[in-house]
Amino acid sequence: MQTDEAKKGVGLTLTTVKAAKAGERDQFLWDDEVRGFGLKVTPAGSKVYIYQYRLARPGESAITTAKRYTIGRHGALTPDQARRRAKELAAMVALKVDPMGAEKAERDERNRLALEAVEKARVDGELAFSRYADLWLDHYENEKGRRPASVRLAASIVRNHLKPALGDKPMPRIGRADLLPVIDAIPLKQKGIRRAVFAYASVLFIWAVKRGDIDSNPFAQMAKPEAPASRDRFLSDAELARVWRATFAVSDVFGPFFRLLVLTGQRRDEVAGMGWNELDRASATWTIPPERSKNGVAQIVPLSAPAMKELDMLAKVGERDAVGKKIETWPKAGLTFTTTGDTPISGLTKAKRALDEAAAVDGGDGVERHPLTHWRIHDLRRTVATGFQKLGVRFEVTEAVLNHVSGAKGGIAGIYQRHDWKEEKRAALDAWGRHLEAILSPLKADNVVAMSHRKGWG
Repeated sequence: MQTDEAKKGVGLTLTTVKAAKAGERDQFLWDDEVRGFGLKVTPAGSKVYIYQYRLARPGESAITTAKRYTIGRHGALTPDQARRRAKELAAMVALKVDPMGAEKAERDERNRLALEAVEKARVDGELAFSRYADLWLDHYENEKGRRPASVRLAASIVRNHLKPALGDKPMPRIGRADLLPVIDAIPLKQKGIRRAVFAYASVLFIWAVKRGDIDSNPFAQMAKPEAPASRDRFLSDAELARVWRATFAVSDVFGPFFRLLVLTGQRRDEVAGMGWNELDRASATWTIPPERSKNGVAQIVPLSAPAMKELDMLAKVGERDAVGKKIETWPKAGLTFTTTGDTPISGLTKAKRALDEAAAVDGGDGVERHPLTHWRIHDLRRTVATGFQKLGVRFEVTEAVLNHVSGAKGGIAGIYQRHDWKEEKRAALDAWGRHLEAILSPLKADNVVAMSHRKGWG
């Protein structure tokens, strides 16, 4: 590789290096002590120490083309420092070690270790379960159409079941051995909770797979916990009368809330989150927007006369406002059921407990009371559906009132049968309202007691 500009045997000292001049092409000065050690002077005047060597490829006896290893710039290195490095490189060549290959391997190893350190920091930090779960919850809450109740349940499961067990363990290192104890820690009798923890945690891990943060969902190879038995609890007419009467013993907010659950058959979160802007007094309808509906389908709920009276009472229709003007319509905005003015009512468990206690108290009619057999708020929907069945309401209409996208409205039928059952729904809810009036009438059987209503019905 030496050219006409190369000078041999001059010895590389501070004097010879300083005296080296640039030419039109690279100039080379070679040391007379260490073979292959030299100085390259570029046309721009840059002076660089080099080591030139030849080495046969593995498995070959012939010497390959010379290679030139850059030791460093003059100034950063003295000739003696560069020479010592050249001797080290010559010793490597003598041992059949390619200095350039060794340097590349060392550089690759440093890069590998650096990348591993970066990835470890990411796994231990960004992918730590506690932090990652919060990231997922934020995403889950802000997904379009996500119901508040579902968000609350997801947050509760993360807070009470997943974080205490998994802590800051990195997501990629969480497997079945970590997750099975989470499920096993929940009593077997709490089948609904076991099933919910499994389902929500699986959604979290599926989200992580889709983001590329983990390779697979560990729940995919786990058996789902046994589903709770299907509930068939509904309230009899006598029980419903007791519950209705008891609603007047709870607060002015929760009483109407429970009564509208009975009158409309809608879901508790849908009723709790009702806004005045969803209600139309002129057409006697309540429109639940798709983002508040469990199945993402808008629901038009015809309001029966009793339901209208409940809403009139909440809006104080017929009363005088602060300036003495008679109220004749409903508010245009704001929440219908709220204790703060900004958020829907909460504390339903406490309100339900108060309702049960009131239903177990003697109503002053001489009839001995006993606590009702355990029931849940959701059982009121089943009570409405059962009542419809007794009234001869068609199954398709019941499904429409309850806003179920299953059964009669599912599959092919849901695609091709577009009838909205609007009039049939109104007729069914009106009939249900009359039925409620009947079971609350003093002319009914002895075990049904008339209730008092401030401005309501019964």
